[in-house]
Amino acid sequence: MIEVRVPTLGESVTEATVATWFKKVGDAVAVDEMLCELETDKVTVEVPATASGVLAEIVAAEGQTVGVDALLATINEKADAMPATKASRPAAEPAAEQPAAAGKSVDVMVPTLGESVSEATVSVWFKAVGDAVAQDELLCELETDKVSVEVPSPSAGVLSEILAPAGATVSAGGKLGTISSGAAAPAKAAAAASPGSAKPIKAGPEDIHPRDVEDAPSAKRVMAEKGLTAADVTGTGRDGRVMKEDALRAEPRPAAPSPADPAPIPRAPVAAEDAAREERVKMSRLRQTIARRLKEAQNTAAMLTTYNEVDMGGIMDLRNEFKDQFEKKHGVKMGFMSFFTRACCHALKEVPEVNAEIDGTDVVYKNFVHMGVAVGTPTGLVVPVVRDADQMSFAQIEKKIAELGLRARDGKLSMADMQGGTFTISNGGVYGSLMSSPILNPPQSGILGMHKIQERPMVIKGQIVARPMMYLALSYDHRIVDGKGAVTFLVRVKEALEDPRRLLLDL
Repeated sequence: MIEVRVPTLGESVTEATVATWFKKVGDAVAVDEMLCELETDKVTVEVPATASGVLAEIVAAEGQTVGVDALLATINEKADAMPATKASRPAAEPAAEQPAAAGKSVDVMVPTLGESVSEATVSVWFKAVGDAVAQDELLCELETDKVSVEVPSPSAGVLSEILAPAGATVSAGGKLGTISSGAAAPAKAAAAASPGSAKPIKAGPEDIHPRDVEDAPSAKRVMAEKGLTAADVTGTGRDGRVMKEDALRAEPRPAAPSPADPAPIPRAPVAAEDAAREERVKMSRLRQTIARRLKEAQNTAAMLTTYNEVDMGGIMDLRNEFKDQFEKKHGVKMGFMSFFTRACCHALKEVPEVNAEIDGTDVVYKNFVHMGVAVGTPTGLVVPVVRDADQMSFAQIEKKIAELGLRARDGKLSMADMQGGTFTISNGGVYGSLMSSPILNPPQSGILGMHKIQERPMVIKGQIVARPMMYLALSYDHRIVDGKGAVTFLVRVKEALEDPRRLLLDL
């Protein structure tokens, strides 16, 4: 008989609470397979099986407090310790299930979604129940509010069950489906795919978030102290289980919408003949998040926009003269974005409040520039970040923007790629926009809008000449950026773009 005991919990930690048992008495376990999860006041500790065999006894039940090295359970290593239920099945049970017992089931789990992201929506399954899959073959795709996450098969075999259909919302660490591997996989998949045994897949809300799991005891205490309900907390534990950290992070939801945030306006009645020609499509999580964040920016910031125009002739001449040499040496094309990025970094040094953010009653000034570059994708607008752009050369900026743009269009951006931006550039000119007022990307205090380059008649030294002109728009948070600072910033950008030598001389 092998004993399973409480491991070392960390410095100064002497006890823990048994949060969840993943196995029950009689279950077969493999060495290092997860048995239970302990929760201390600081961390969550996973307890693996120390040997293969059968879980013979659970000594410490869920919710029980245990000390270091306390006995949690026992494992019977003997082969004859397997539960008798399989050996004593009724003769009338289908014979096809006997070989299926020899197969091994592998769970398909939701992978780590990124910092501060606790749930995702299943956007599409590439395999159906009964399909054969190879290890690392793509099974499905999840969509968070910022990126798409591909889920590969953890094992070769047959997809025997889909627990989260397309459209379902799943939590980090949740179970998506099951793969039957080994010699018995085809038989098991055939049984799962047959009309009589297949589990119906519903898309209704009641099937998306099952809450039949018990929350951690410490989480319940915190929820009671803070006056939180289950609806106020998003669980990040197994199967949506609410952990202590989730309860500490959560805040009670407002009882009703405030006048500053009114309820959505109901849709006007639609004639029957028009309704038949409409198509209703659920908003993606990305689009919902874009809508929510843009509205939050309008409701929170005192947003104002100032405009100017820039003669792009100097940059265009410089680019035409050196673009071939630049590409040959650096392996990347010379575009306009590196000039705009460097010009903004130059201006942000003179007007640091545009590169700052409000935190409560404090203003946080950033002594670095993490430049957000808005990129349009088939699923919506994303803003990857060029970190420490103020320390990069023209070639480094162009390479990084090209890399991020390609990954954005392929849906390969990570959460880290889109976090920490201090200022943003949005180029509506690539779509033909002549003028617009960009919306802030919270919690940033400034965003520069670029627009279409268009030849316009300009008076230069008393002569009317055609010049390639672009309108620039700076939207800023008037709570910390005064009009003088905003205008100064935009003028410095204009000067640097019209005479790029200023960037070299830091003028």
